[in-house]
Amino acid sequence: MSNLGLVDHSPFNAEPAAPIPTASNLVLIDNYDSFTWNVYQYLCLEGATVTVYRNDEITIDQLIAKNPTQLVISPGPGHPEKDSGVSKDAIRHFAGKIPIFGVCMGEQCIYSVFGGTVEKTGEILHGKTSPLRHDGKGVYANLPQDIPVTRYHSLAGTHPTLPECLEVSSWIAVGPDGGKGVIMGVRHKEYVIEGVQYHPESILTEEGRLQIKN
Repeated sequence: MSNLGLVDHSPFNAEPAAPIPTASNLVLIDNYDSFTWNVYQYLCLEGATVTVYRNDEITIDQLIAKNPTQLVISPGPGHPEKDSGVSKDAIRHFAGKIPIFGVCMGEQCIYSVFGGTVEKTGEILHGKTSPLRHDGKGVYANLPQDIPVTRYHSLAGTHPTLPECLEVSSWIAVGPDGGKGVIMGVRHKEYVIEGVQYHPESILTEEGRLQIKN
């Protein structure tokens, strides 16, 4: 019986990129979320060689010994203060050493590590899309404004506690002047660290693969 490979029927940019030597040992921390494997697929499609570890199956010392080329922190249920396992320790150690990217809870972990507060937003959004405003840099290079992104969250970083070392890179516009509502993305001002509150790996998010590539 012949081996059967996975067939990707997704409509958005399904062709894989060539392997990237500088992403030969990317580590993805799984915070017990089914979307982790969508993130994994997008990373692999962009040429990364990815190893996945659950947030409680590897210690920080073991992770350091793996010598990762990049670190990605997945989405997950719960609160980053008590449900993210090794994720926050990993961000603390690797900050400034290798690129770090966080998705949903991963973004909240970044916010928390650098001193911000993650609290309830007052709305529960699961599988809902919202138009995104962004600064056009980093993850958002070459992306139009107001693209729909998919949200699965009731928590987010709060504006008053935004750490000095982070800047808001994307948000949900509010009011006629398009003011900054719920924080949807942050970027470190010095290190190569970014996080997004929404799910770029969701099929309902436009240009999600480009965001992962960026």
